[in-house]
Amino acid sequence: MSFKQRNQYSYFFLLPAGMIFFIFFLLPAISSFFFSLTRWNLTDWTFIGLENFKMFFAEDSLSIGFKNTFIYAFLTCGLKVVFGLGLAVYLCSAIRTRNFLRAVVFFPNLISTIAVGITFSSLMHPTRGVINTMLSTIGITGPDWLGNVKIALLSVIAVDLWKGVGVATVIFIAGIMSISTQYYEALEIDGGGSWAKFLHITLPLSRPAINSVIILALIGGLRTFDLIWSMTKGGPGFTTDLLSSIIYKQYSSGFFGLSTAGNVILFLMVSAIAFPIYKILNSREVDL
Repeated sequence: MSFKQRNQYSYFFLLPAGMIFFIFFLLPAISSFFFSLTRWNLTDWTFIGLENFKMFFAEDSLSIGFKNTFIYAFLTCGLKVVFGLGLAVYLCSAIRTRNFLRAVVFFPNLISTIAVGITFSSLMHPTRGVINTMLSTIGITGPDWLGNVKIALLSVIAVDLWKGVGVATVIFIAGIMSISTQYYEALEIDGGGSWAKFLHITLPLSRPAINSVIILALIGGLRTFDLIWSMTKGGPGFTTDLLSSIIYKQYSSGFFGLSTAGNVILFLMVSAIAFPIYKILNSREVDL
């Protein structure tokens, strides 16, 4: 068998995965772009051009949705990087219970997001919730966590951080554990302390892990839906509406073409933000 024949033969092993990718990922994506230009239901469609996009951008709550989406994505991303890296550094230190604590930190990620949202909605109830009940025992009147327009979005962000920081911590632990101990030993010989080790070794050499957490957390924040919907459904009013919840409301009202156009816009927005950030971050990585 010639080299060319062997090369062609190897492509047959890619065929099953390629078919799955085409059927379940590429074909639905192409269909979404097409149906965003139509008015459609489950049995029929009519081509209307860019009308859906014009209607989507005319939504009254769209400006709030964009603002909340950016606040949610960038705030959750930044907090996961800061808290995840801090926890990872602590859990990589010489503490006896570090393996147990690593499991505890990661545990919230194993719970369904909908279950987390429903549970925290109960815990944050203004009168019957456990959080405000505990605050009242020490003389503090707790706020309406999910009903106050000023803090509702921040309350959901806090829950998202509680649930998602475990994944960031695990990625950071893997990055820190891959750093050679020789770097730390050399710095100790030069008289460097714990802060110097973190600042001059751990932080720069953990950049690949930091980049991964930033990209994953940012994309997840821009696309999030289930937690915000299970906790507030975009309320009170439109104050916690994200682009994803606006799209869902359009779909549940029967505006299938309009919601598909919204999904296309969301996809383009996430791509326009994530890819440049990915390129910038990767260009600054430190090689071990």
